[in-house]
Amino acid sequence: MTERSTPTEGLVVASHGRHCVVETPDGQRRICHPRGKKSQAVVGDRVLWQAAPAGQGHEGTIEKVLERRNLFYRQDEIRTKSFAANLDQVLILIAAEPVFSESQLARALIAAEAAHIRPLIALNKTDLVEPFARAWERLLPYRHIRDADGSPHYGVLPLSLTASGDADRHLLLEHLQGKTTLVLGPSGSGKSTLINLLVPGATVLTGEISQALNSGKHTTTSTALYWVDAERTTALIDSPGFQEFGLQHIAPMQLAGCMPDIAAHATQCKFYNCTHLHEPGCGVLDAVKNTPEAHGISANRYKIYSDLFAELGHTRY
Repeated sequence: MTERSTPTEGLVVASHGRHCVVETPDGQRRICHPRGKKSQAVVGDRVLWQAAPAGQGHEGTIEKVLERRNLFYRQDEIRTKSFAANLDQVLILIAAEPVFSESQLARALIAAEAAHIRPLIALNKTDLVEPFARAWERLLPYRHIRDADGSPHYGVLPLSLTASGDADRHLLLEHLQGKTTLVLGPSGSGKSTLINLLVPGATVLTGEISQALNSGKHTTTSTALYWVDAERTTALIDSPGFQEFGLQHIAPMQLAGCMPDIAAHATQCKFYNCTHLHEPGCGVLDAVKNTPEAHGISANRYKIYSDLFAELGHTRY
């Protein structure tokens, strides 16, 4: 009988389908597979894994996914898509061109709030002067949102990402240092440029991981973690661009609490179970109609709220 090794702790640094790459504390990496139908590990997970018995290859099995601090995911009526676990923040990268979807941005922000993960917004392509000015203006409601102490709720960074953008590199590192950050954005936003700016050679590394996970087929891994520093204290997690972002895991009555500008005025409502759609004495409706936008709720943000409330309610009842 072949003796099995003792399970050891590792970090999931890449995934594709049910296969993943686990990194050991000393930096070695090994392809692992879940044992049986146990819960799927995602990038950022801490796991207990076990090497294959001697003579049976260099792969391993994941025995257990350790408790997560958080999980960032989206859910539509058909399936759930988990992006990553144990995050410090989500960097949502959008661009002046192509024109970004505010609804898509809001959905990603809501998912981050629901998971208690700090979101950071970055707007790329400052070099496109007029398109950037229009996009920056569209982000005004997000730049105006404040916490109770008066500090900005969302960091909003202007960027002009290029392969040699030292100024942008330093600006980004100020916000990323010592954290694990998921980088999320639609195609065309400059996500690959950002990753390669901070992690030179990331494209080559992605190719190597992809080939290993797909038995030689060169396809992009679903998600991959890159260390920005040699000490492995700052990590970027790259995930494919998204076109849709379902929020079926959020109940309609939870929605206001995940939109900080709505939540700030919901405390003024006459009724504790106010939907903020039609009730008399609603602090949210009053803020939309009567409060200057810098201190209230923009018409666009309120429309996103009401449309989402209807969407989430329709799918449940």
